[in-house]
This record gives sequence, C-alpha cells and structure tokens, in this order.
Amino acid sequence: MAKRSSQRAVRRRVLAALALGLLGLGLWGWWRIGEWRPDPARYPVQGAEIDAGDSAVNFAALEAGGADFVYLDAALPDFEQHLDRARNAGLQVGAVQRFDPCRGIEPQVGAFVTKVPRDPKLLPAAIALELDEEGCAAPPAVAALQSELTTFLNQIEAHTGRPTVLKLSRGFEARYHVAAMIERNLWVTGGALPLLDGYWAPGYAGRPWALWTANPRLRSPASDDRLRWVVARP
Repeated sequence: MAKRSSQRAVRRRVLAALALGLLGLGLWGWWRIGEWRPDPARYPVQGAEIDAGDSAVNFAALEAGGADFVYLDAALPDFEQHLDRARNAGLQVGAVQRFDPCRGIEPQVGAFVTKVPRDPKLLPAAIALELDEEGCAAPPAVAALQSELTTFLNQIEAHTGRPTVLKLSRGFEARYHVAAMIERNLWVTGGALPLLDGYWAPGYAGRPWALWTANPRLRSPASDDRLRWVVARP
C-alpha cells in the first residue's frame, strides 16, 4: 500500500510540474505573439490597418515604432482627420472599403467616394471581402457575386484612378474563388506561427500576395487596442 501511495504521489508531482510547464509555455506564447512582428530584414516595408471600431491612434508613435504606412477604414467617422494626422506623422496612407455582397453596390460606392478624396498620393484602395453569416443569410451565387464585385471595383477604381487591392478572407475565397476570377493584387490574413521564429504567410489565395496581415493582435504604445500589423511583399 505504501509503495502504491508513493507512486501516486510521484505521478501527481509529475502531472503538476507538467501542467505548470504548459501554463508557463502558454503565457510565454501569449506574450510572444502580442510582441511579434516579421523580421524587417525579410519584410522591410511594414504598417498597420486601423478599423472604424479601434481606439484613438497616435500616428507619430506608430511611425516611430516601425510603421511605413497605414490603411484606414473608410467607415471612420473622421476619416479625413485621421488621414491628415497620419500624413503629418510621415506615413503613407490608404483606405479600406468593406464590400457587402448582400447590399446594393451604389450606396457602398457612394459612401467611399464621399469619404475618400481623389488623391494620387494615396495608396491603392483595398476592398475587404469577408463573409458575414449572420448579416448575410442568403449570400449571392458565384456568378452573381462576380458580376456585382466587378462593377463595384470598376466604380471604385474610376474614383481612385488605379487598381484596387483585394483584402481577401479565407472564408470568402473558399466560397467564391475570387483570386482566380479577378486579377488584382491580394491582401491575405493570418497564418503566422511566430513562437519559434519559423513563420510563413498563408497560401489560401493560390497565388502570390502583395500585403499580409501577419499579426492581428500586436501590442503597441500607439493605441490602447491591439493593432493589425501588415507587411508588404518585397
């Protein structure tokens, strides 16, 4: 009996040590991911994306922290003020317009051209393509989506004077295969595993990307919120 009790005690100590080690590894991984950005030697041009729901951003601190550019959500209520502050901080600026496949394109285009100036100094506009299962209960078929999206892009590009970038979520691409249908530069998200510095960009688009959201939850003194950190392909 004493021997069995001793064995059980050893097992409990081993399991406790293992659990403590896993907890420590998890905490270290959580900290590491929050601090991680791709190596600038590998991706020398890096920046951030600011969403309409984010807290105030200190663009000077963002630039000092290594950002070369920033993409601003066109739905920001004070988009032009954000644009001016980002430029004054020395950042290149682009706009992100979200495409809703369950809404008419005219109001969406109208919202963009009202907010975003026709300015050749802006970076190419990015069109965010995501599936909202709750807000879009009956998404269009592939052919209808391609037609609507092509018209949408043509109108946005008529305003900006240059091709857009498709910010393509994994779910949207899996459903509609946009990367193969529409020839535009691509912006992909996710896929990094930085814990051991062996990271890679996702390949779900099936062809090379131009921008990659490498860390969607970067801690930064530039904002109280986590930042979406983006790199450009060299």
